[in-house]
Amino acid sequence: MNRLDELLARQGVVILDGGLATELERRGADLRDPLWSARLLLDAPDLIRQVHVDYYAAGADVATTASYQASLEGFARRGLDAAAAAELMRRSVTLACEARDVFWADPAARAGRMYPLVAASIGPYGATLHDGSEYRGYGLDIAALIAFHRPRLALLATAGADLLACETIPCREEAMALVQLLPEFPQMPAWVSFSCRDGMHVSQGQLLAECIEAIEHCPQIAAIGINCTAPQYIASLVGIVASRTAKPILAYPNSGERYDAAAMCWHGGAGTTRLAAHASEWHRLGARLIGGCCRTTPGDIRALRAWAQRRSG
Repeated sequence: MNRLDELLARQGVVILDGGLATELERRGADLRDPLWSARLLLDAPDLIRQVHVDYYAAGADVATTASYQASLEGFARRGLDAAAAAELMRRSVTLACEARDVFWADPAARAGRMYPLVAASIGPYGATLHDGSEYRGYGLDIAALIAFHRPRLALLATAGADLLACETIPCREEAMALVQLLPEFPQMPAWVSFSCRDGMHVSQGQLLAECIEAIEHCPQIAAIGINCTAPQYIASLVGIVASRTAKPILAYPNSGERYDAAAMCWHGGAGTTRLAAHASEWHRLGARLIGGCCRTTPGDIRALRAWAQRRSG
């Protein structure tokens, strides 16, 4: 049994963290850069660590690292050699582990809590393009996607995280590429979560049901679900996932705003959803790992933790 399974067995529900990059922006970080939040691994690691601490303190059982948009190619474009880029990738995990140590050192913080996890974020190929492709998809084949992801997985799978978070995946081929790579790192469980354009289709346009069927056989996949998708679609999507797999289901939507990749900003107004207000429905439909993605905050996670506590009675 992996540590995520242990948390689920003990708690019934696992609370994930919320948006990392957008929370860093909310605290004053300028992320108008092709590296996005990964730039702060260079420039402001203390701020990344503090955001992780604050999410743990708000009630998150899992912190997701600042490696979503990190890649060897992206760091190379900034003039870093392979060794320096690899060190920054590992630093993303180290910062989350250090934040967990800070949080867990307080006896009051540990009351009623299980030891939290660190998930190494594996963003999609499109995230490194910095053009919003993870919300549209792209035409790379499985072989090209395997070649892109292999060195990232090799670094992050050995950096000290508890599991891999393969997230915001826009198409079946990329999910299949990741699943084909996982046996090269047999010690690492992983979750896979898709970005979706509506209540039935992933961002590239394929049916979510077909994407789930293509990967759910993989024994290393500890959970499957949806992230960085408008909250009004989550109930329908969770129902589809539940009809195609018996694995635990993830649901961590964004705030409901729309990302403008050209202007590098969000439209629609902050706070357009309240995660805790929807959690009971998502849980009823099968979601067992619930949190937030872009533009959600520690306040949203605090409300989810309070919901989980009321639920457990």
